[in-house]
Amino acid sequence: MDTYTKIAFALLLAGGLTTSHAASAYPFKAGFPTPQAAQRAHDEQDYQRAVQAYRFFYPTVSLEATFDGMRAAGAVDNKSALILAGGPRHVFFTGNSDTPYMGSTLNLKEGPMVVEMPAGAYLGVLNDHNFNWINDIGIPGPDAGKGGKHLILPPDYKQTPPEGYIVSRSKTWYVLVGARALPPNGDIVAGREAQRNIRIYPLSQAGNPPAYGFVDRTSDKVDVTPLKWENNLQYWEKLKKVVDEETSIDEFRPMYGMLAMLGIEQGKPFQPDERMKKILVRAAQDGRAQMLIAGYGSDRPDRFVWKDRKWEYATLRWENGDFELPTGIDLEARDRWYSQAVGMSPKMVLRTEGAGSLYWLGLRDKSGAYLDGGKTYKLSVPQPVPQKLFWSVTVYDAETRSMIQTSQDKAALRSLVELKDVPTSAPTELYFGPKAPAGKEGQWIKTNPGKGWFAYFRLYGPTGPAFDGSWKPADFELVK
Repeated sequence: MDTYTKIAFALLLAGGLTTSHAASAYPFKAGFPTPQAAQRAHDEQDYQRAVQAYRFFYPTVSLEATFDGMRAAGAVDNKSALILAGGPRHVFFTGNSDTPYMGSTLNLKEGPMVVEMPAGAYLGVLNDHNFNWINDIGIPGPDAGKGGKHLILPPDYKQTPPEGYIVSRSKTWYVLVGARALPPNGDIVAGREAQRNIRIYPLSQAGNPPAYGFVDRTSDKVDVTPLKWENNLQYWEKLKKVVDEETSIDEFRPMYGMLAMLGIEQGKPFQPDERMKKILVRAAQDGRAQMLIAGYGSDRPDRFVWKDRKWEYATLRWENGDFELPTGIDLEARDRWYSQAVGMSPKMVLRTEGAGSLYWLGLRDKSGAYLDGGKTYKLSVPQPVPQKLFWSVTVYDAETRSMIQTSQDKAALRSLVELKDVPTSAPTELYFGPKAPAGKEGQWIKTNPGKGWFAYFRLYGPTGPAFDGSWKPADFELVK
């Protein structure tokens, strides 16, 4: 989205109230606002700006949490990466256990960096500090899974890049390298170890690359989410940190202006008084709620995958990785995605046959009620499932948006693992609830009474019937 669209967007968000509203809500005397009217206007304007700024910069703060979590787990910028085979112990917005992860933070203030991908079944992406897409790596990228050297340039790079590289330029100093390795024949350990074949090093040392480390936290607790910040003053403190350490992006100028009105400005101290602290905390709480309502309570007809099912698209936009419309940005789609997920790439959300993956969101049962952890549900999956690689159903806690944590220590049912031996001559029945139905323990995920949950149904290598409506899973059905 260009600068003028951003300005129009910002002005729309910060727009004033109508004359009739102003006349009733803000009393004037002899043509001038009363002190009470002026104070109310100041408070409401700051609150409105704060809510919109919260939602706009949520992806930025979310990625800062990812960087923070990887560093806390032992990964060092430009020197080592975090690898793990995902599980319930990992607090990670809609992370999954289908494919092992690798995450690395690049600090381009130290110069251009090289990400050397080996040939193989890797899916990866480069995102800048605002979770904006830079490029794909691996199978969905220009190296097409055949291997290649990706050169990531910093914002101020003015030299001619050397030959022999796939060149990308970041708008921010800090960059996320995220990669997944498709597990061969469901061998998660082999997939995890395959991540160690990725090489990352400074361009300045390309002639003799230094060793790059990998920190395996598969068995350890890791949190790479902003959950501890997202509803309090820390959200704004973390955002101020990013504003100070990052380059300014021209398209964001109107939004930086809104932050300045809230006391957040590059190079200046952030010292909100008690009035502003209360406004910022309230805005964080309400902004979070509005984003989650976009995720869980949207009323858009285009959210449904099929007219006769309750399944929804995890992302409301699929044409590109920036939620762009012909004349602007689909803000609800953007809020919806980042309230429950991380990372973005155009290839990640394509609704076309042959795309890398397809995600469907299950929030409600057949009757339309939200899924309840104290009840038992059945999900019938017709066979064969239209995919070339594998499929899975993963259960998430509605509050953490991360894999559900129970005494079962399990959140997914996968065609290459738990379901590899189920018959495909009839529909596969999966169960979800606090207690497994007799004889169905291997096809069951435990849920927590008193807590809501949702599921992602993932297809890897989806084929035609997944798109033309000739195949569809049933809705979650309450087992009485």
